[in-house]
Amino acid sequence: MAIADKLLVQRQRHLKWRWLDWLELALMILCGVLCFGFSLSVTADIVTRTIGHPWLWLQEVTSTLFIYAIFVGTAVATRRNDHLYLTAISEAMHGTARLIVEVIIRLVVLGVAFCLVWYGYQNYLRGFGSFRLPSGTPIASLYAIIPLSGVLIGLFTIEQLVNGLRNGFDHREPPEEDGAPVITDVQMRAQP
Repeated sequence: MAIADKLLVQRQRHLKWRWLDWLELALMILCGVLCFGFSLSVTADIVTRTIGHPWLWLQEVTSTLFIYAIFVGTAVATRRNDHLYLTAISEAMHGTARLIVEVIIRLVVLGVAFCLVWYGYQNYLRGFGSFRLPSGTPIASLYAIIPLSGVLIGLFTIEQLVNGLRNGFDHREPPEEDGAPVITDVQMRAQP
């Protein structure tokens, strides 16, 4: 099984465009690299402090990797419907009620994406007036990911809205390949 098959979620495939799969895959890999780098930099920071020769720049690296991992992860989780999504409410409904709730949920997420882009960009611009120590780099380097994350969240939400309105939100999912037995409708009706 290829790495792409393991990282790409096939759940709710009817809400996704195949041409954005490469972006989901790249974001998943980037998120993994950021989390690994974060763990490595925290470990190095602890070790260098313990031996009495701290590398102060490691704190900057750690915070940058952490913040970038959060916002990249939020964007990819939006595409995978793992974040910013109220599944319990919408999946309990069918027909017009589900359509209305699904659209409202995604419009709220689209509003959040707009706020991330708008206010994130404003913070990014203001960040050139403040500097991180000890490197002296503008704090805008931390804020750069916020509007980018908003753009990605907006793109993935529009993708789901368009495909949900076109194909419907209510689709039966194929059984997961975790070895669990599949219970058919006939078996469900036969149970007491």
